[in-house]
Amino acid sequence: MFEGFYKVRFQLGEAVGRSVMYVRDGKMLGGNSAFAHIGTYEKTGDDISTEIKTVRHNPDPNYRAMAGTDDATLLAKGWPDGELYRFKGELKELPGVPFQSVMTPITEDEIPIVGSVGAGGILNGLYSIHIRLLDGVDGGLTGVMLLNNGRILGGDAHFYYLGTYTSENGRWKGQILNQEHTSAMGENPIFGGHEVGIGFAGTCDAEGAVLEATALAGKRSLRLTAVLKLMRRA
Repeated sequence: MFEGFYKVRFQLGEAVGRSVMYVRDGKMLGGNSAFAHIGTYEKTGDDISTEIKTVRHNPDPNYRAMAGTDDATLLAKGWPDGELYRFKGELKELPGVPFQSVMTPITEDEIPIVGSVGAGGILNGLYSIHIRLLDGVDGGLTGVMLLNNGRILGGDAHFYYLGTYTSENGRWKGQILNQEHTSAMGENPIFGGHEVGIGFAGTCDAEGAVLEATALAGKRSLRLTAVLKLMRRA
């Protein structure tokens, strides 16, 4: 079955990137530290046809668009290879430049859903998330987060997030487990190499949410804040 949560390694020409992706009910929602990936798929037997658009959520110019433009559209065909899925195709904006990717499943059931969403709770959807460390500690993360009826799935080029939350009346709280899917030791020494547990609370509205949290990374206890922006309802 194609539906599920995946880490993705993709290559456009000679350039290589990574992301996370959630697949369900004909929709593909994911992204990484700078871009959200929003698309659809059709499955015929073992063959999969996809169309995925990129949307920048991080204005940092150090994160350059592989296609040379922030708004790009991928057309790709895929097939299963054991538990993996492989894809080949091209971008509409770069015809003739080969694209290929491998999607590897991530187990979702490590944190059971214990949350619930009531009236005035945070909306289901794909959000960008920008995390900033507090107390004079330099560092943070940017990525995407999918919220769906109390379940959190998300990540970026190196990490994936699994969690659960409750929300109602413009507030929400929950817990997240941040783990590596690709080594980040050279990219993010604070979170790299650690399984990071995060407890959070904050406020939410129809546009997004904010939170304050405490993260335990190895023996370090870190305070952080984050801003979430809704990019696509789910």
